[in-house]
Amino acid sequence: MTLALRLAAKGQGTTSPNPMVGAVVVRRGRIIGQGFHLRPGTPHAEILALRQAGKRSQGATLYVTLEPCGHLKKQTPPCVPGILRSGVRRVVIAMQDPNPLVKGKGAAALRRAGLSVTIGVARAEAEELNKAYCHWMKTGRPYVTLKAGMTLDGKLATATGESRWITSVPSRLEVHQLRCYVDAVLIGVNTVLVDDPALTARTGPRLEKLALRQPLRIVVDSRLRTPSEAQALMQQDKAKTIIATTAAASAARRSVLEKAGIEILTLPAQHGRVSLPVLLQQLGRRGITSLLVEGGGEVNAAMLKAKLVDHIRLYMAPLLLGGRNAKGVIGGESPARLAGAIEVRHVVTRFVGDDVVLEGDL
Repeated sequence: MTLALRLAAKGQGTTSPNPMVGAVVVRRGRIIGQGFHLRPGTPHAEILALRQAGKRSQGATLYVTLEPCGHLKKQTPPCVPGILRSGVRRVVIAMQDPNPLVKGKGAAALRRAGLSVTIGVARAEAEELNKAYCHWMKTGRPYVTLKAGMTLDGKLATATGESRWITSVPSRLEVHQLRCYVDAVLIGVNTVLVDDPALTARTGPRLEKLALRQPLRIVVDSRLRTPSEAQALMQQDKAKTIIATTAAASAARRSVLEKAGIEILTLPAQHGRVSLPVLLQQLGRRGITSLLVEGGGEVNAAMLKAKLVDHIRLYMAPLLLGGRNAKGVIGGESPARLAGAIEVRHVVTRFVGDDVVLEGDL
């Protein structure tokens, strides 16, 4: 199963909204077939592994990281009939599929056909690998990671807004790799106006080349203040952008942006701003399973207040900025009491270059 999990991870960044799945066929202690799911519309891991095994799969054991599917509501044929035709006698499954179309049904069909089925081997590892998919299936919303580059005292930028570059080159390289893995990246309009980021995923030692896979770029802009020449609106042929706004936005400005090929998503307002819970539900309906928030302090505060953040990743440079006017990683109003603080669980730290990276779950 460890090998199957390693194979599944090869689909990171390409399988969404499908889960990452790996499969291995073993007979008499020898591996005779292996495979992993690459992208939607391509064969599933089980089918690829069984194809490789061929006739040797008779009487073999199939190890698979996710419960095999048996329904027809997808682009590819169901896996259960293929498993039954292969002649394997035992199927070992790491985790049950949370998809209601599959959950429990795939394993039950295999058992009814007389196969030995075991579920739960390396379950925790499989669930961690597909945490975005599982979260999306259970909530209808993407799994949200809030990422920020900051000083040791929690500052995103100076009082004048200068923030390039607080963190090191190795940290920035890692962030661009992270963008390759997520479905979408979100910022607020203030970040557009101050920093003008491109929000693309880039590769190379100087981050000069566009990666093959680009995340959907999302700008939260309640009144459509995003300039037409903003970097986040460029290169629409390679990286699409959605601006989430409200009915308060100018119709003329909407027309200008739409003519430039930018999708405008009009959503209900909360306190004059885009409703973030509604936005995330809309993204979930589009098959966005993972979202990276790279906004400023106000967007970070709004996402946290709405309890929409699932994970944080903070890149902390060995710098102290200080000052009351410097921009903090979380804006908004501070709670009056410590009881209002947000608890971060499962905290881990590591070094990337000279920076300290802190991660944890909310």
